[in-house]
Amino acid sequence: MMARAFEAGWAGVFSKTICLQDIHEVSTRFDAVTDAISMIGFRDMEQFSGNPVSADFAILHSLKMDYPSKVVIASIMGQNENQWISLAKMAEEAGADAVELNFSCLQMAEMGMGSDVGQDEELLMRYTACVKQNVKLPVIAKMTPNITKFNMPALGTYFAGASENSALNTIQGITMSPLAAVSGKQTISGYSGSAVKPISLRFIYELASNAIVPNVELSGIGGIETWHDALEFIQLGCRNVQVCTAVMQYGYRIIDDLICGLQNYMAERGIDRLETLVGEQLPNLALPADLDRVKVVFPKIDREKCIGCGRCYTSCTEGGHQAINFDSETRQPQIVGTKCVGCHLCRLVCPIGAIGLSKRICKKI
Repeated sequence: MMARAFEAGWAGVFSKTICLQDIHEVSTRFDAVTDAISMIGFRDMEQFSGNPVSADFAILHSLKMDYPSKVVIASIMGQNENQWISLAKMAEEAGADAVELNFSCLQMAEMGMGSDVGQDEELLMRYTACVKQNVKLPVIAKMTPNITKFNMPALGTYFAGASENSALNTIQGITMSPLAAVSGKQTISGYSGSAVKPISLRFIYELASNAIVPNVELSGIGGIETWHDALEFIQLGCRNVQVCTAVMQYGYRIIDDLICGLQNYMAERGIDRLETLVGEQLPNLALPADLDRVKVVFPKIDREKCIGCGRCYTSCTEGGHQAINFDSETRQPQIVGTKCVGCHLCRLVCPIGAIGLSKRICKKI
């Protein structure tokens, strides 16, 4: 599978996490929240590689020998310091370019691993340090989003020797489809896919904007399907991105969109180095208290596009500020300026994009 990814044009791989425990997967193990076309969110109860440890590292060794210019990163998880060190040394001997420490898997938490470790700053630093002290490979700490304070644990891994943080892993969630039950039982498991992208971007922003370590290296994960998704992570500070759920849904071919889309975007802007895009949107993010609260942008209806469906009227009347009148005979909506607050719920619910933006102006007092 990894070789086929390289042949398709992917630059590198993070392996399925390798551990020393016996893995016994459930069936079924996947579920999804869908619309009429595709998966919005993906639920995953899978644990780690089911291969013998020696087989996994032999695969990585062969892969690196066959594709020396590609990046091969071994993802590992131990239950104590000896296991972390042993796995990291095996990764180094196999020729891996780096080792990723999985501090975030939900499915192994009951064994004192995964997200249990990711919520314990002392264990994070201890395991990161013991790996870094025993191998020469770059160390990447994969963080859990299932925690109230994300930034300090991530910084702890950096100070313990991690070269990079990858974020975020799956978010705790439950789906209730009876078709995805395990012998009639449901459970908390990992949620990923396009639905989690805004949450992922928030965690990346928190790390990238930290004043203590302003230049921490970041690997973006969570909801990346298109070149524009990848661009957003890059613009918030990521120098690489990881894609899993989208590959499971569409296959390796999406690399063509990722590469060509970014190339076209860079050409349109006259940019010849991807590095130019890294973190460029960080200055445009602000705290809620620092946002402009003096001016307003009213919605603007394109009469030629409007089909008179009334969606904007219904949403504004029953979920907004009652700022749209609707003529049932002409089937034309009309913005009531004295009531409109510029929330743009109407624009979001319009099915054909007939509502746009007007100029930002000062609010009337």
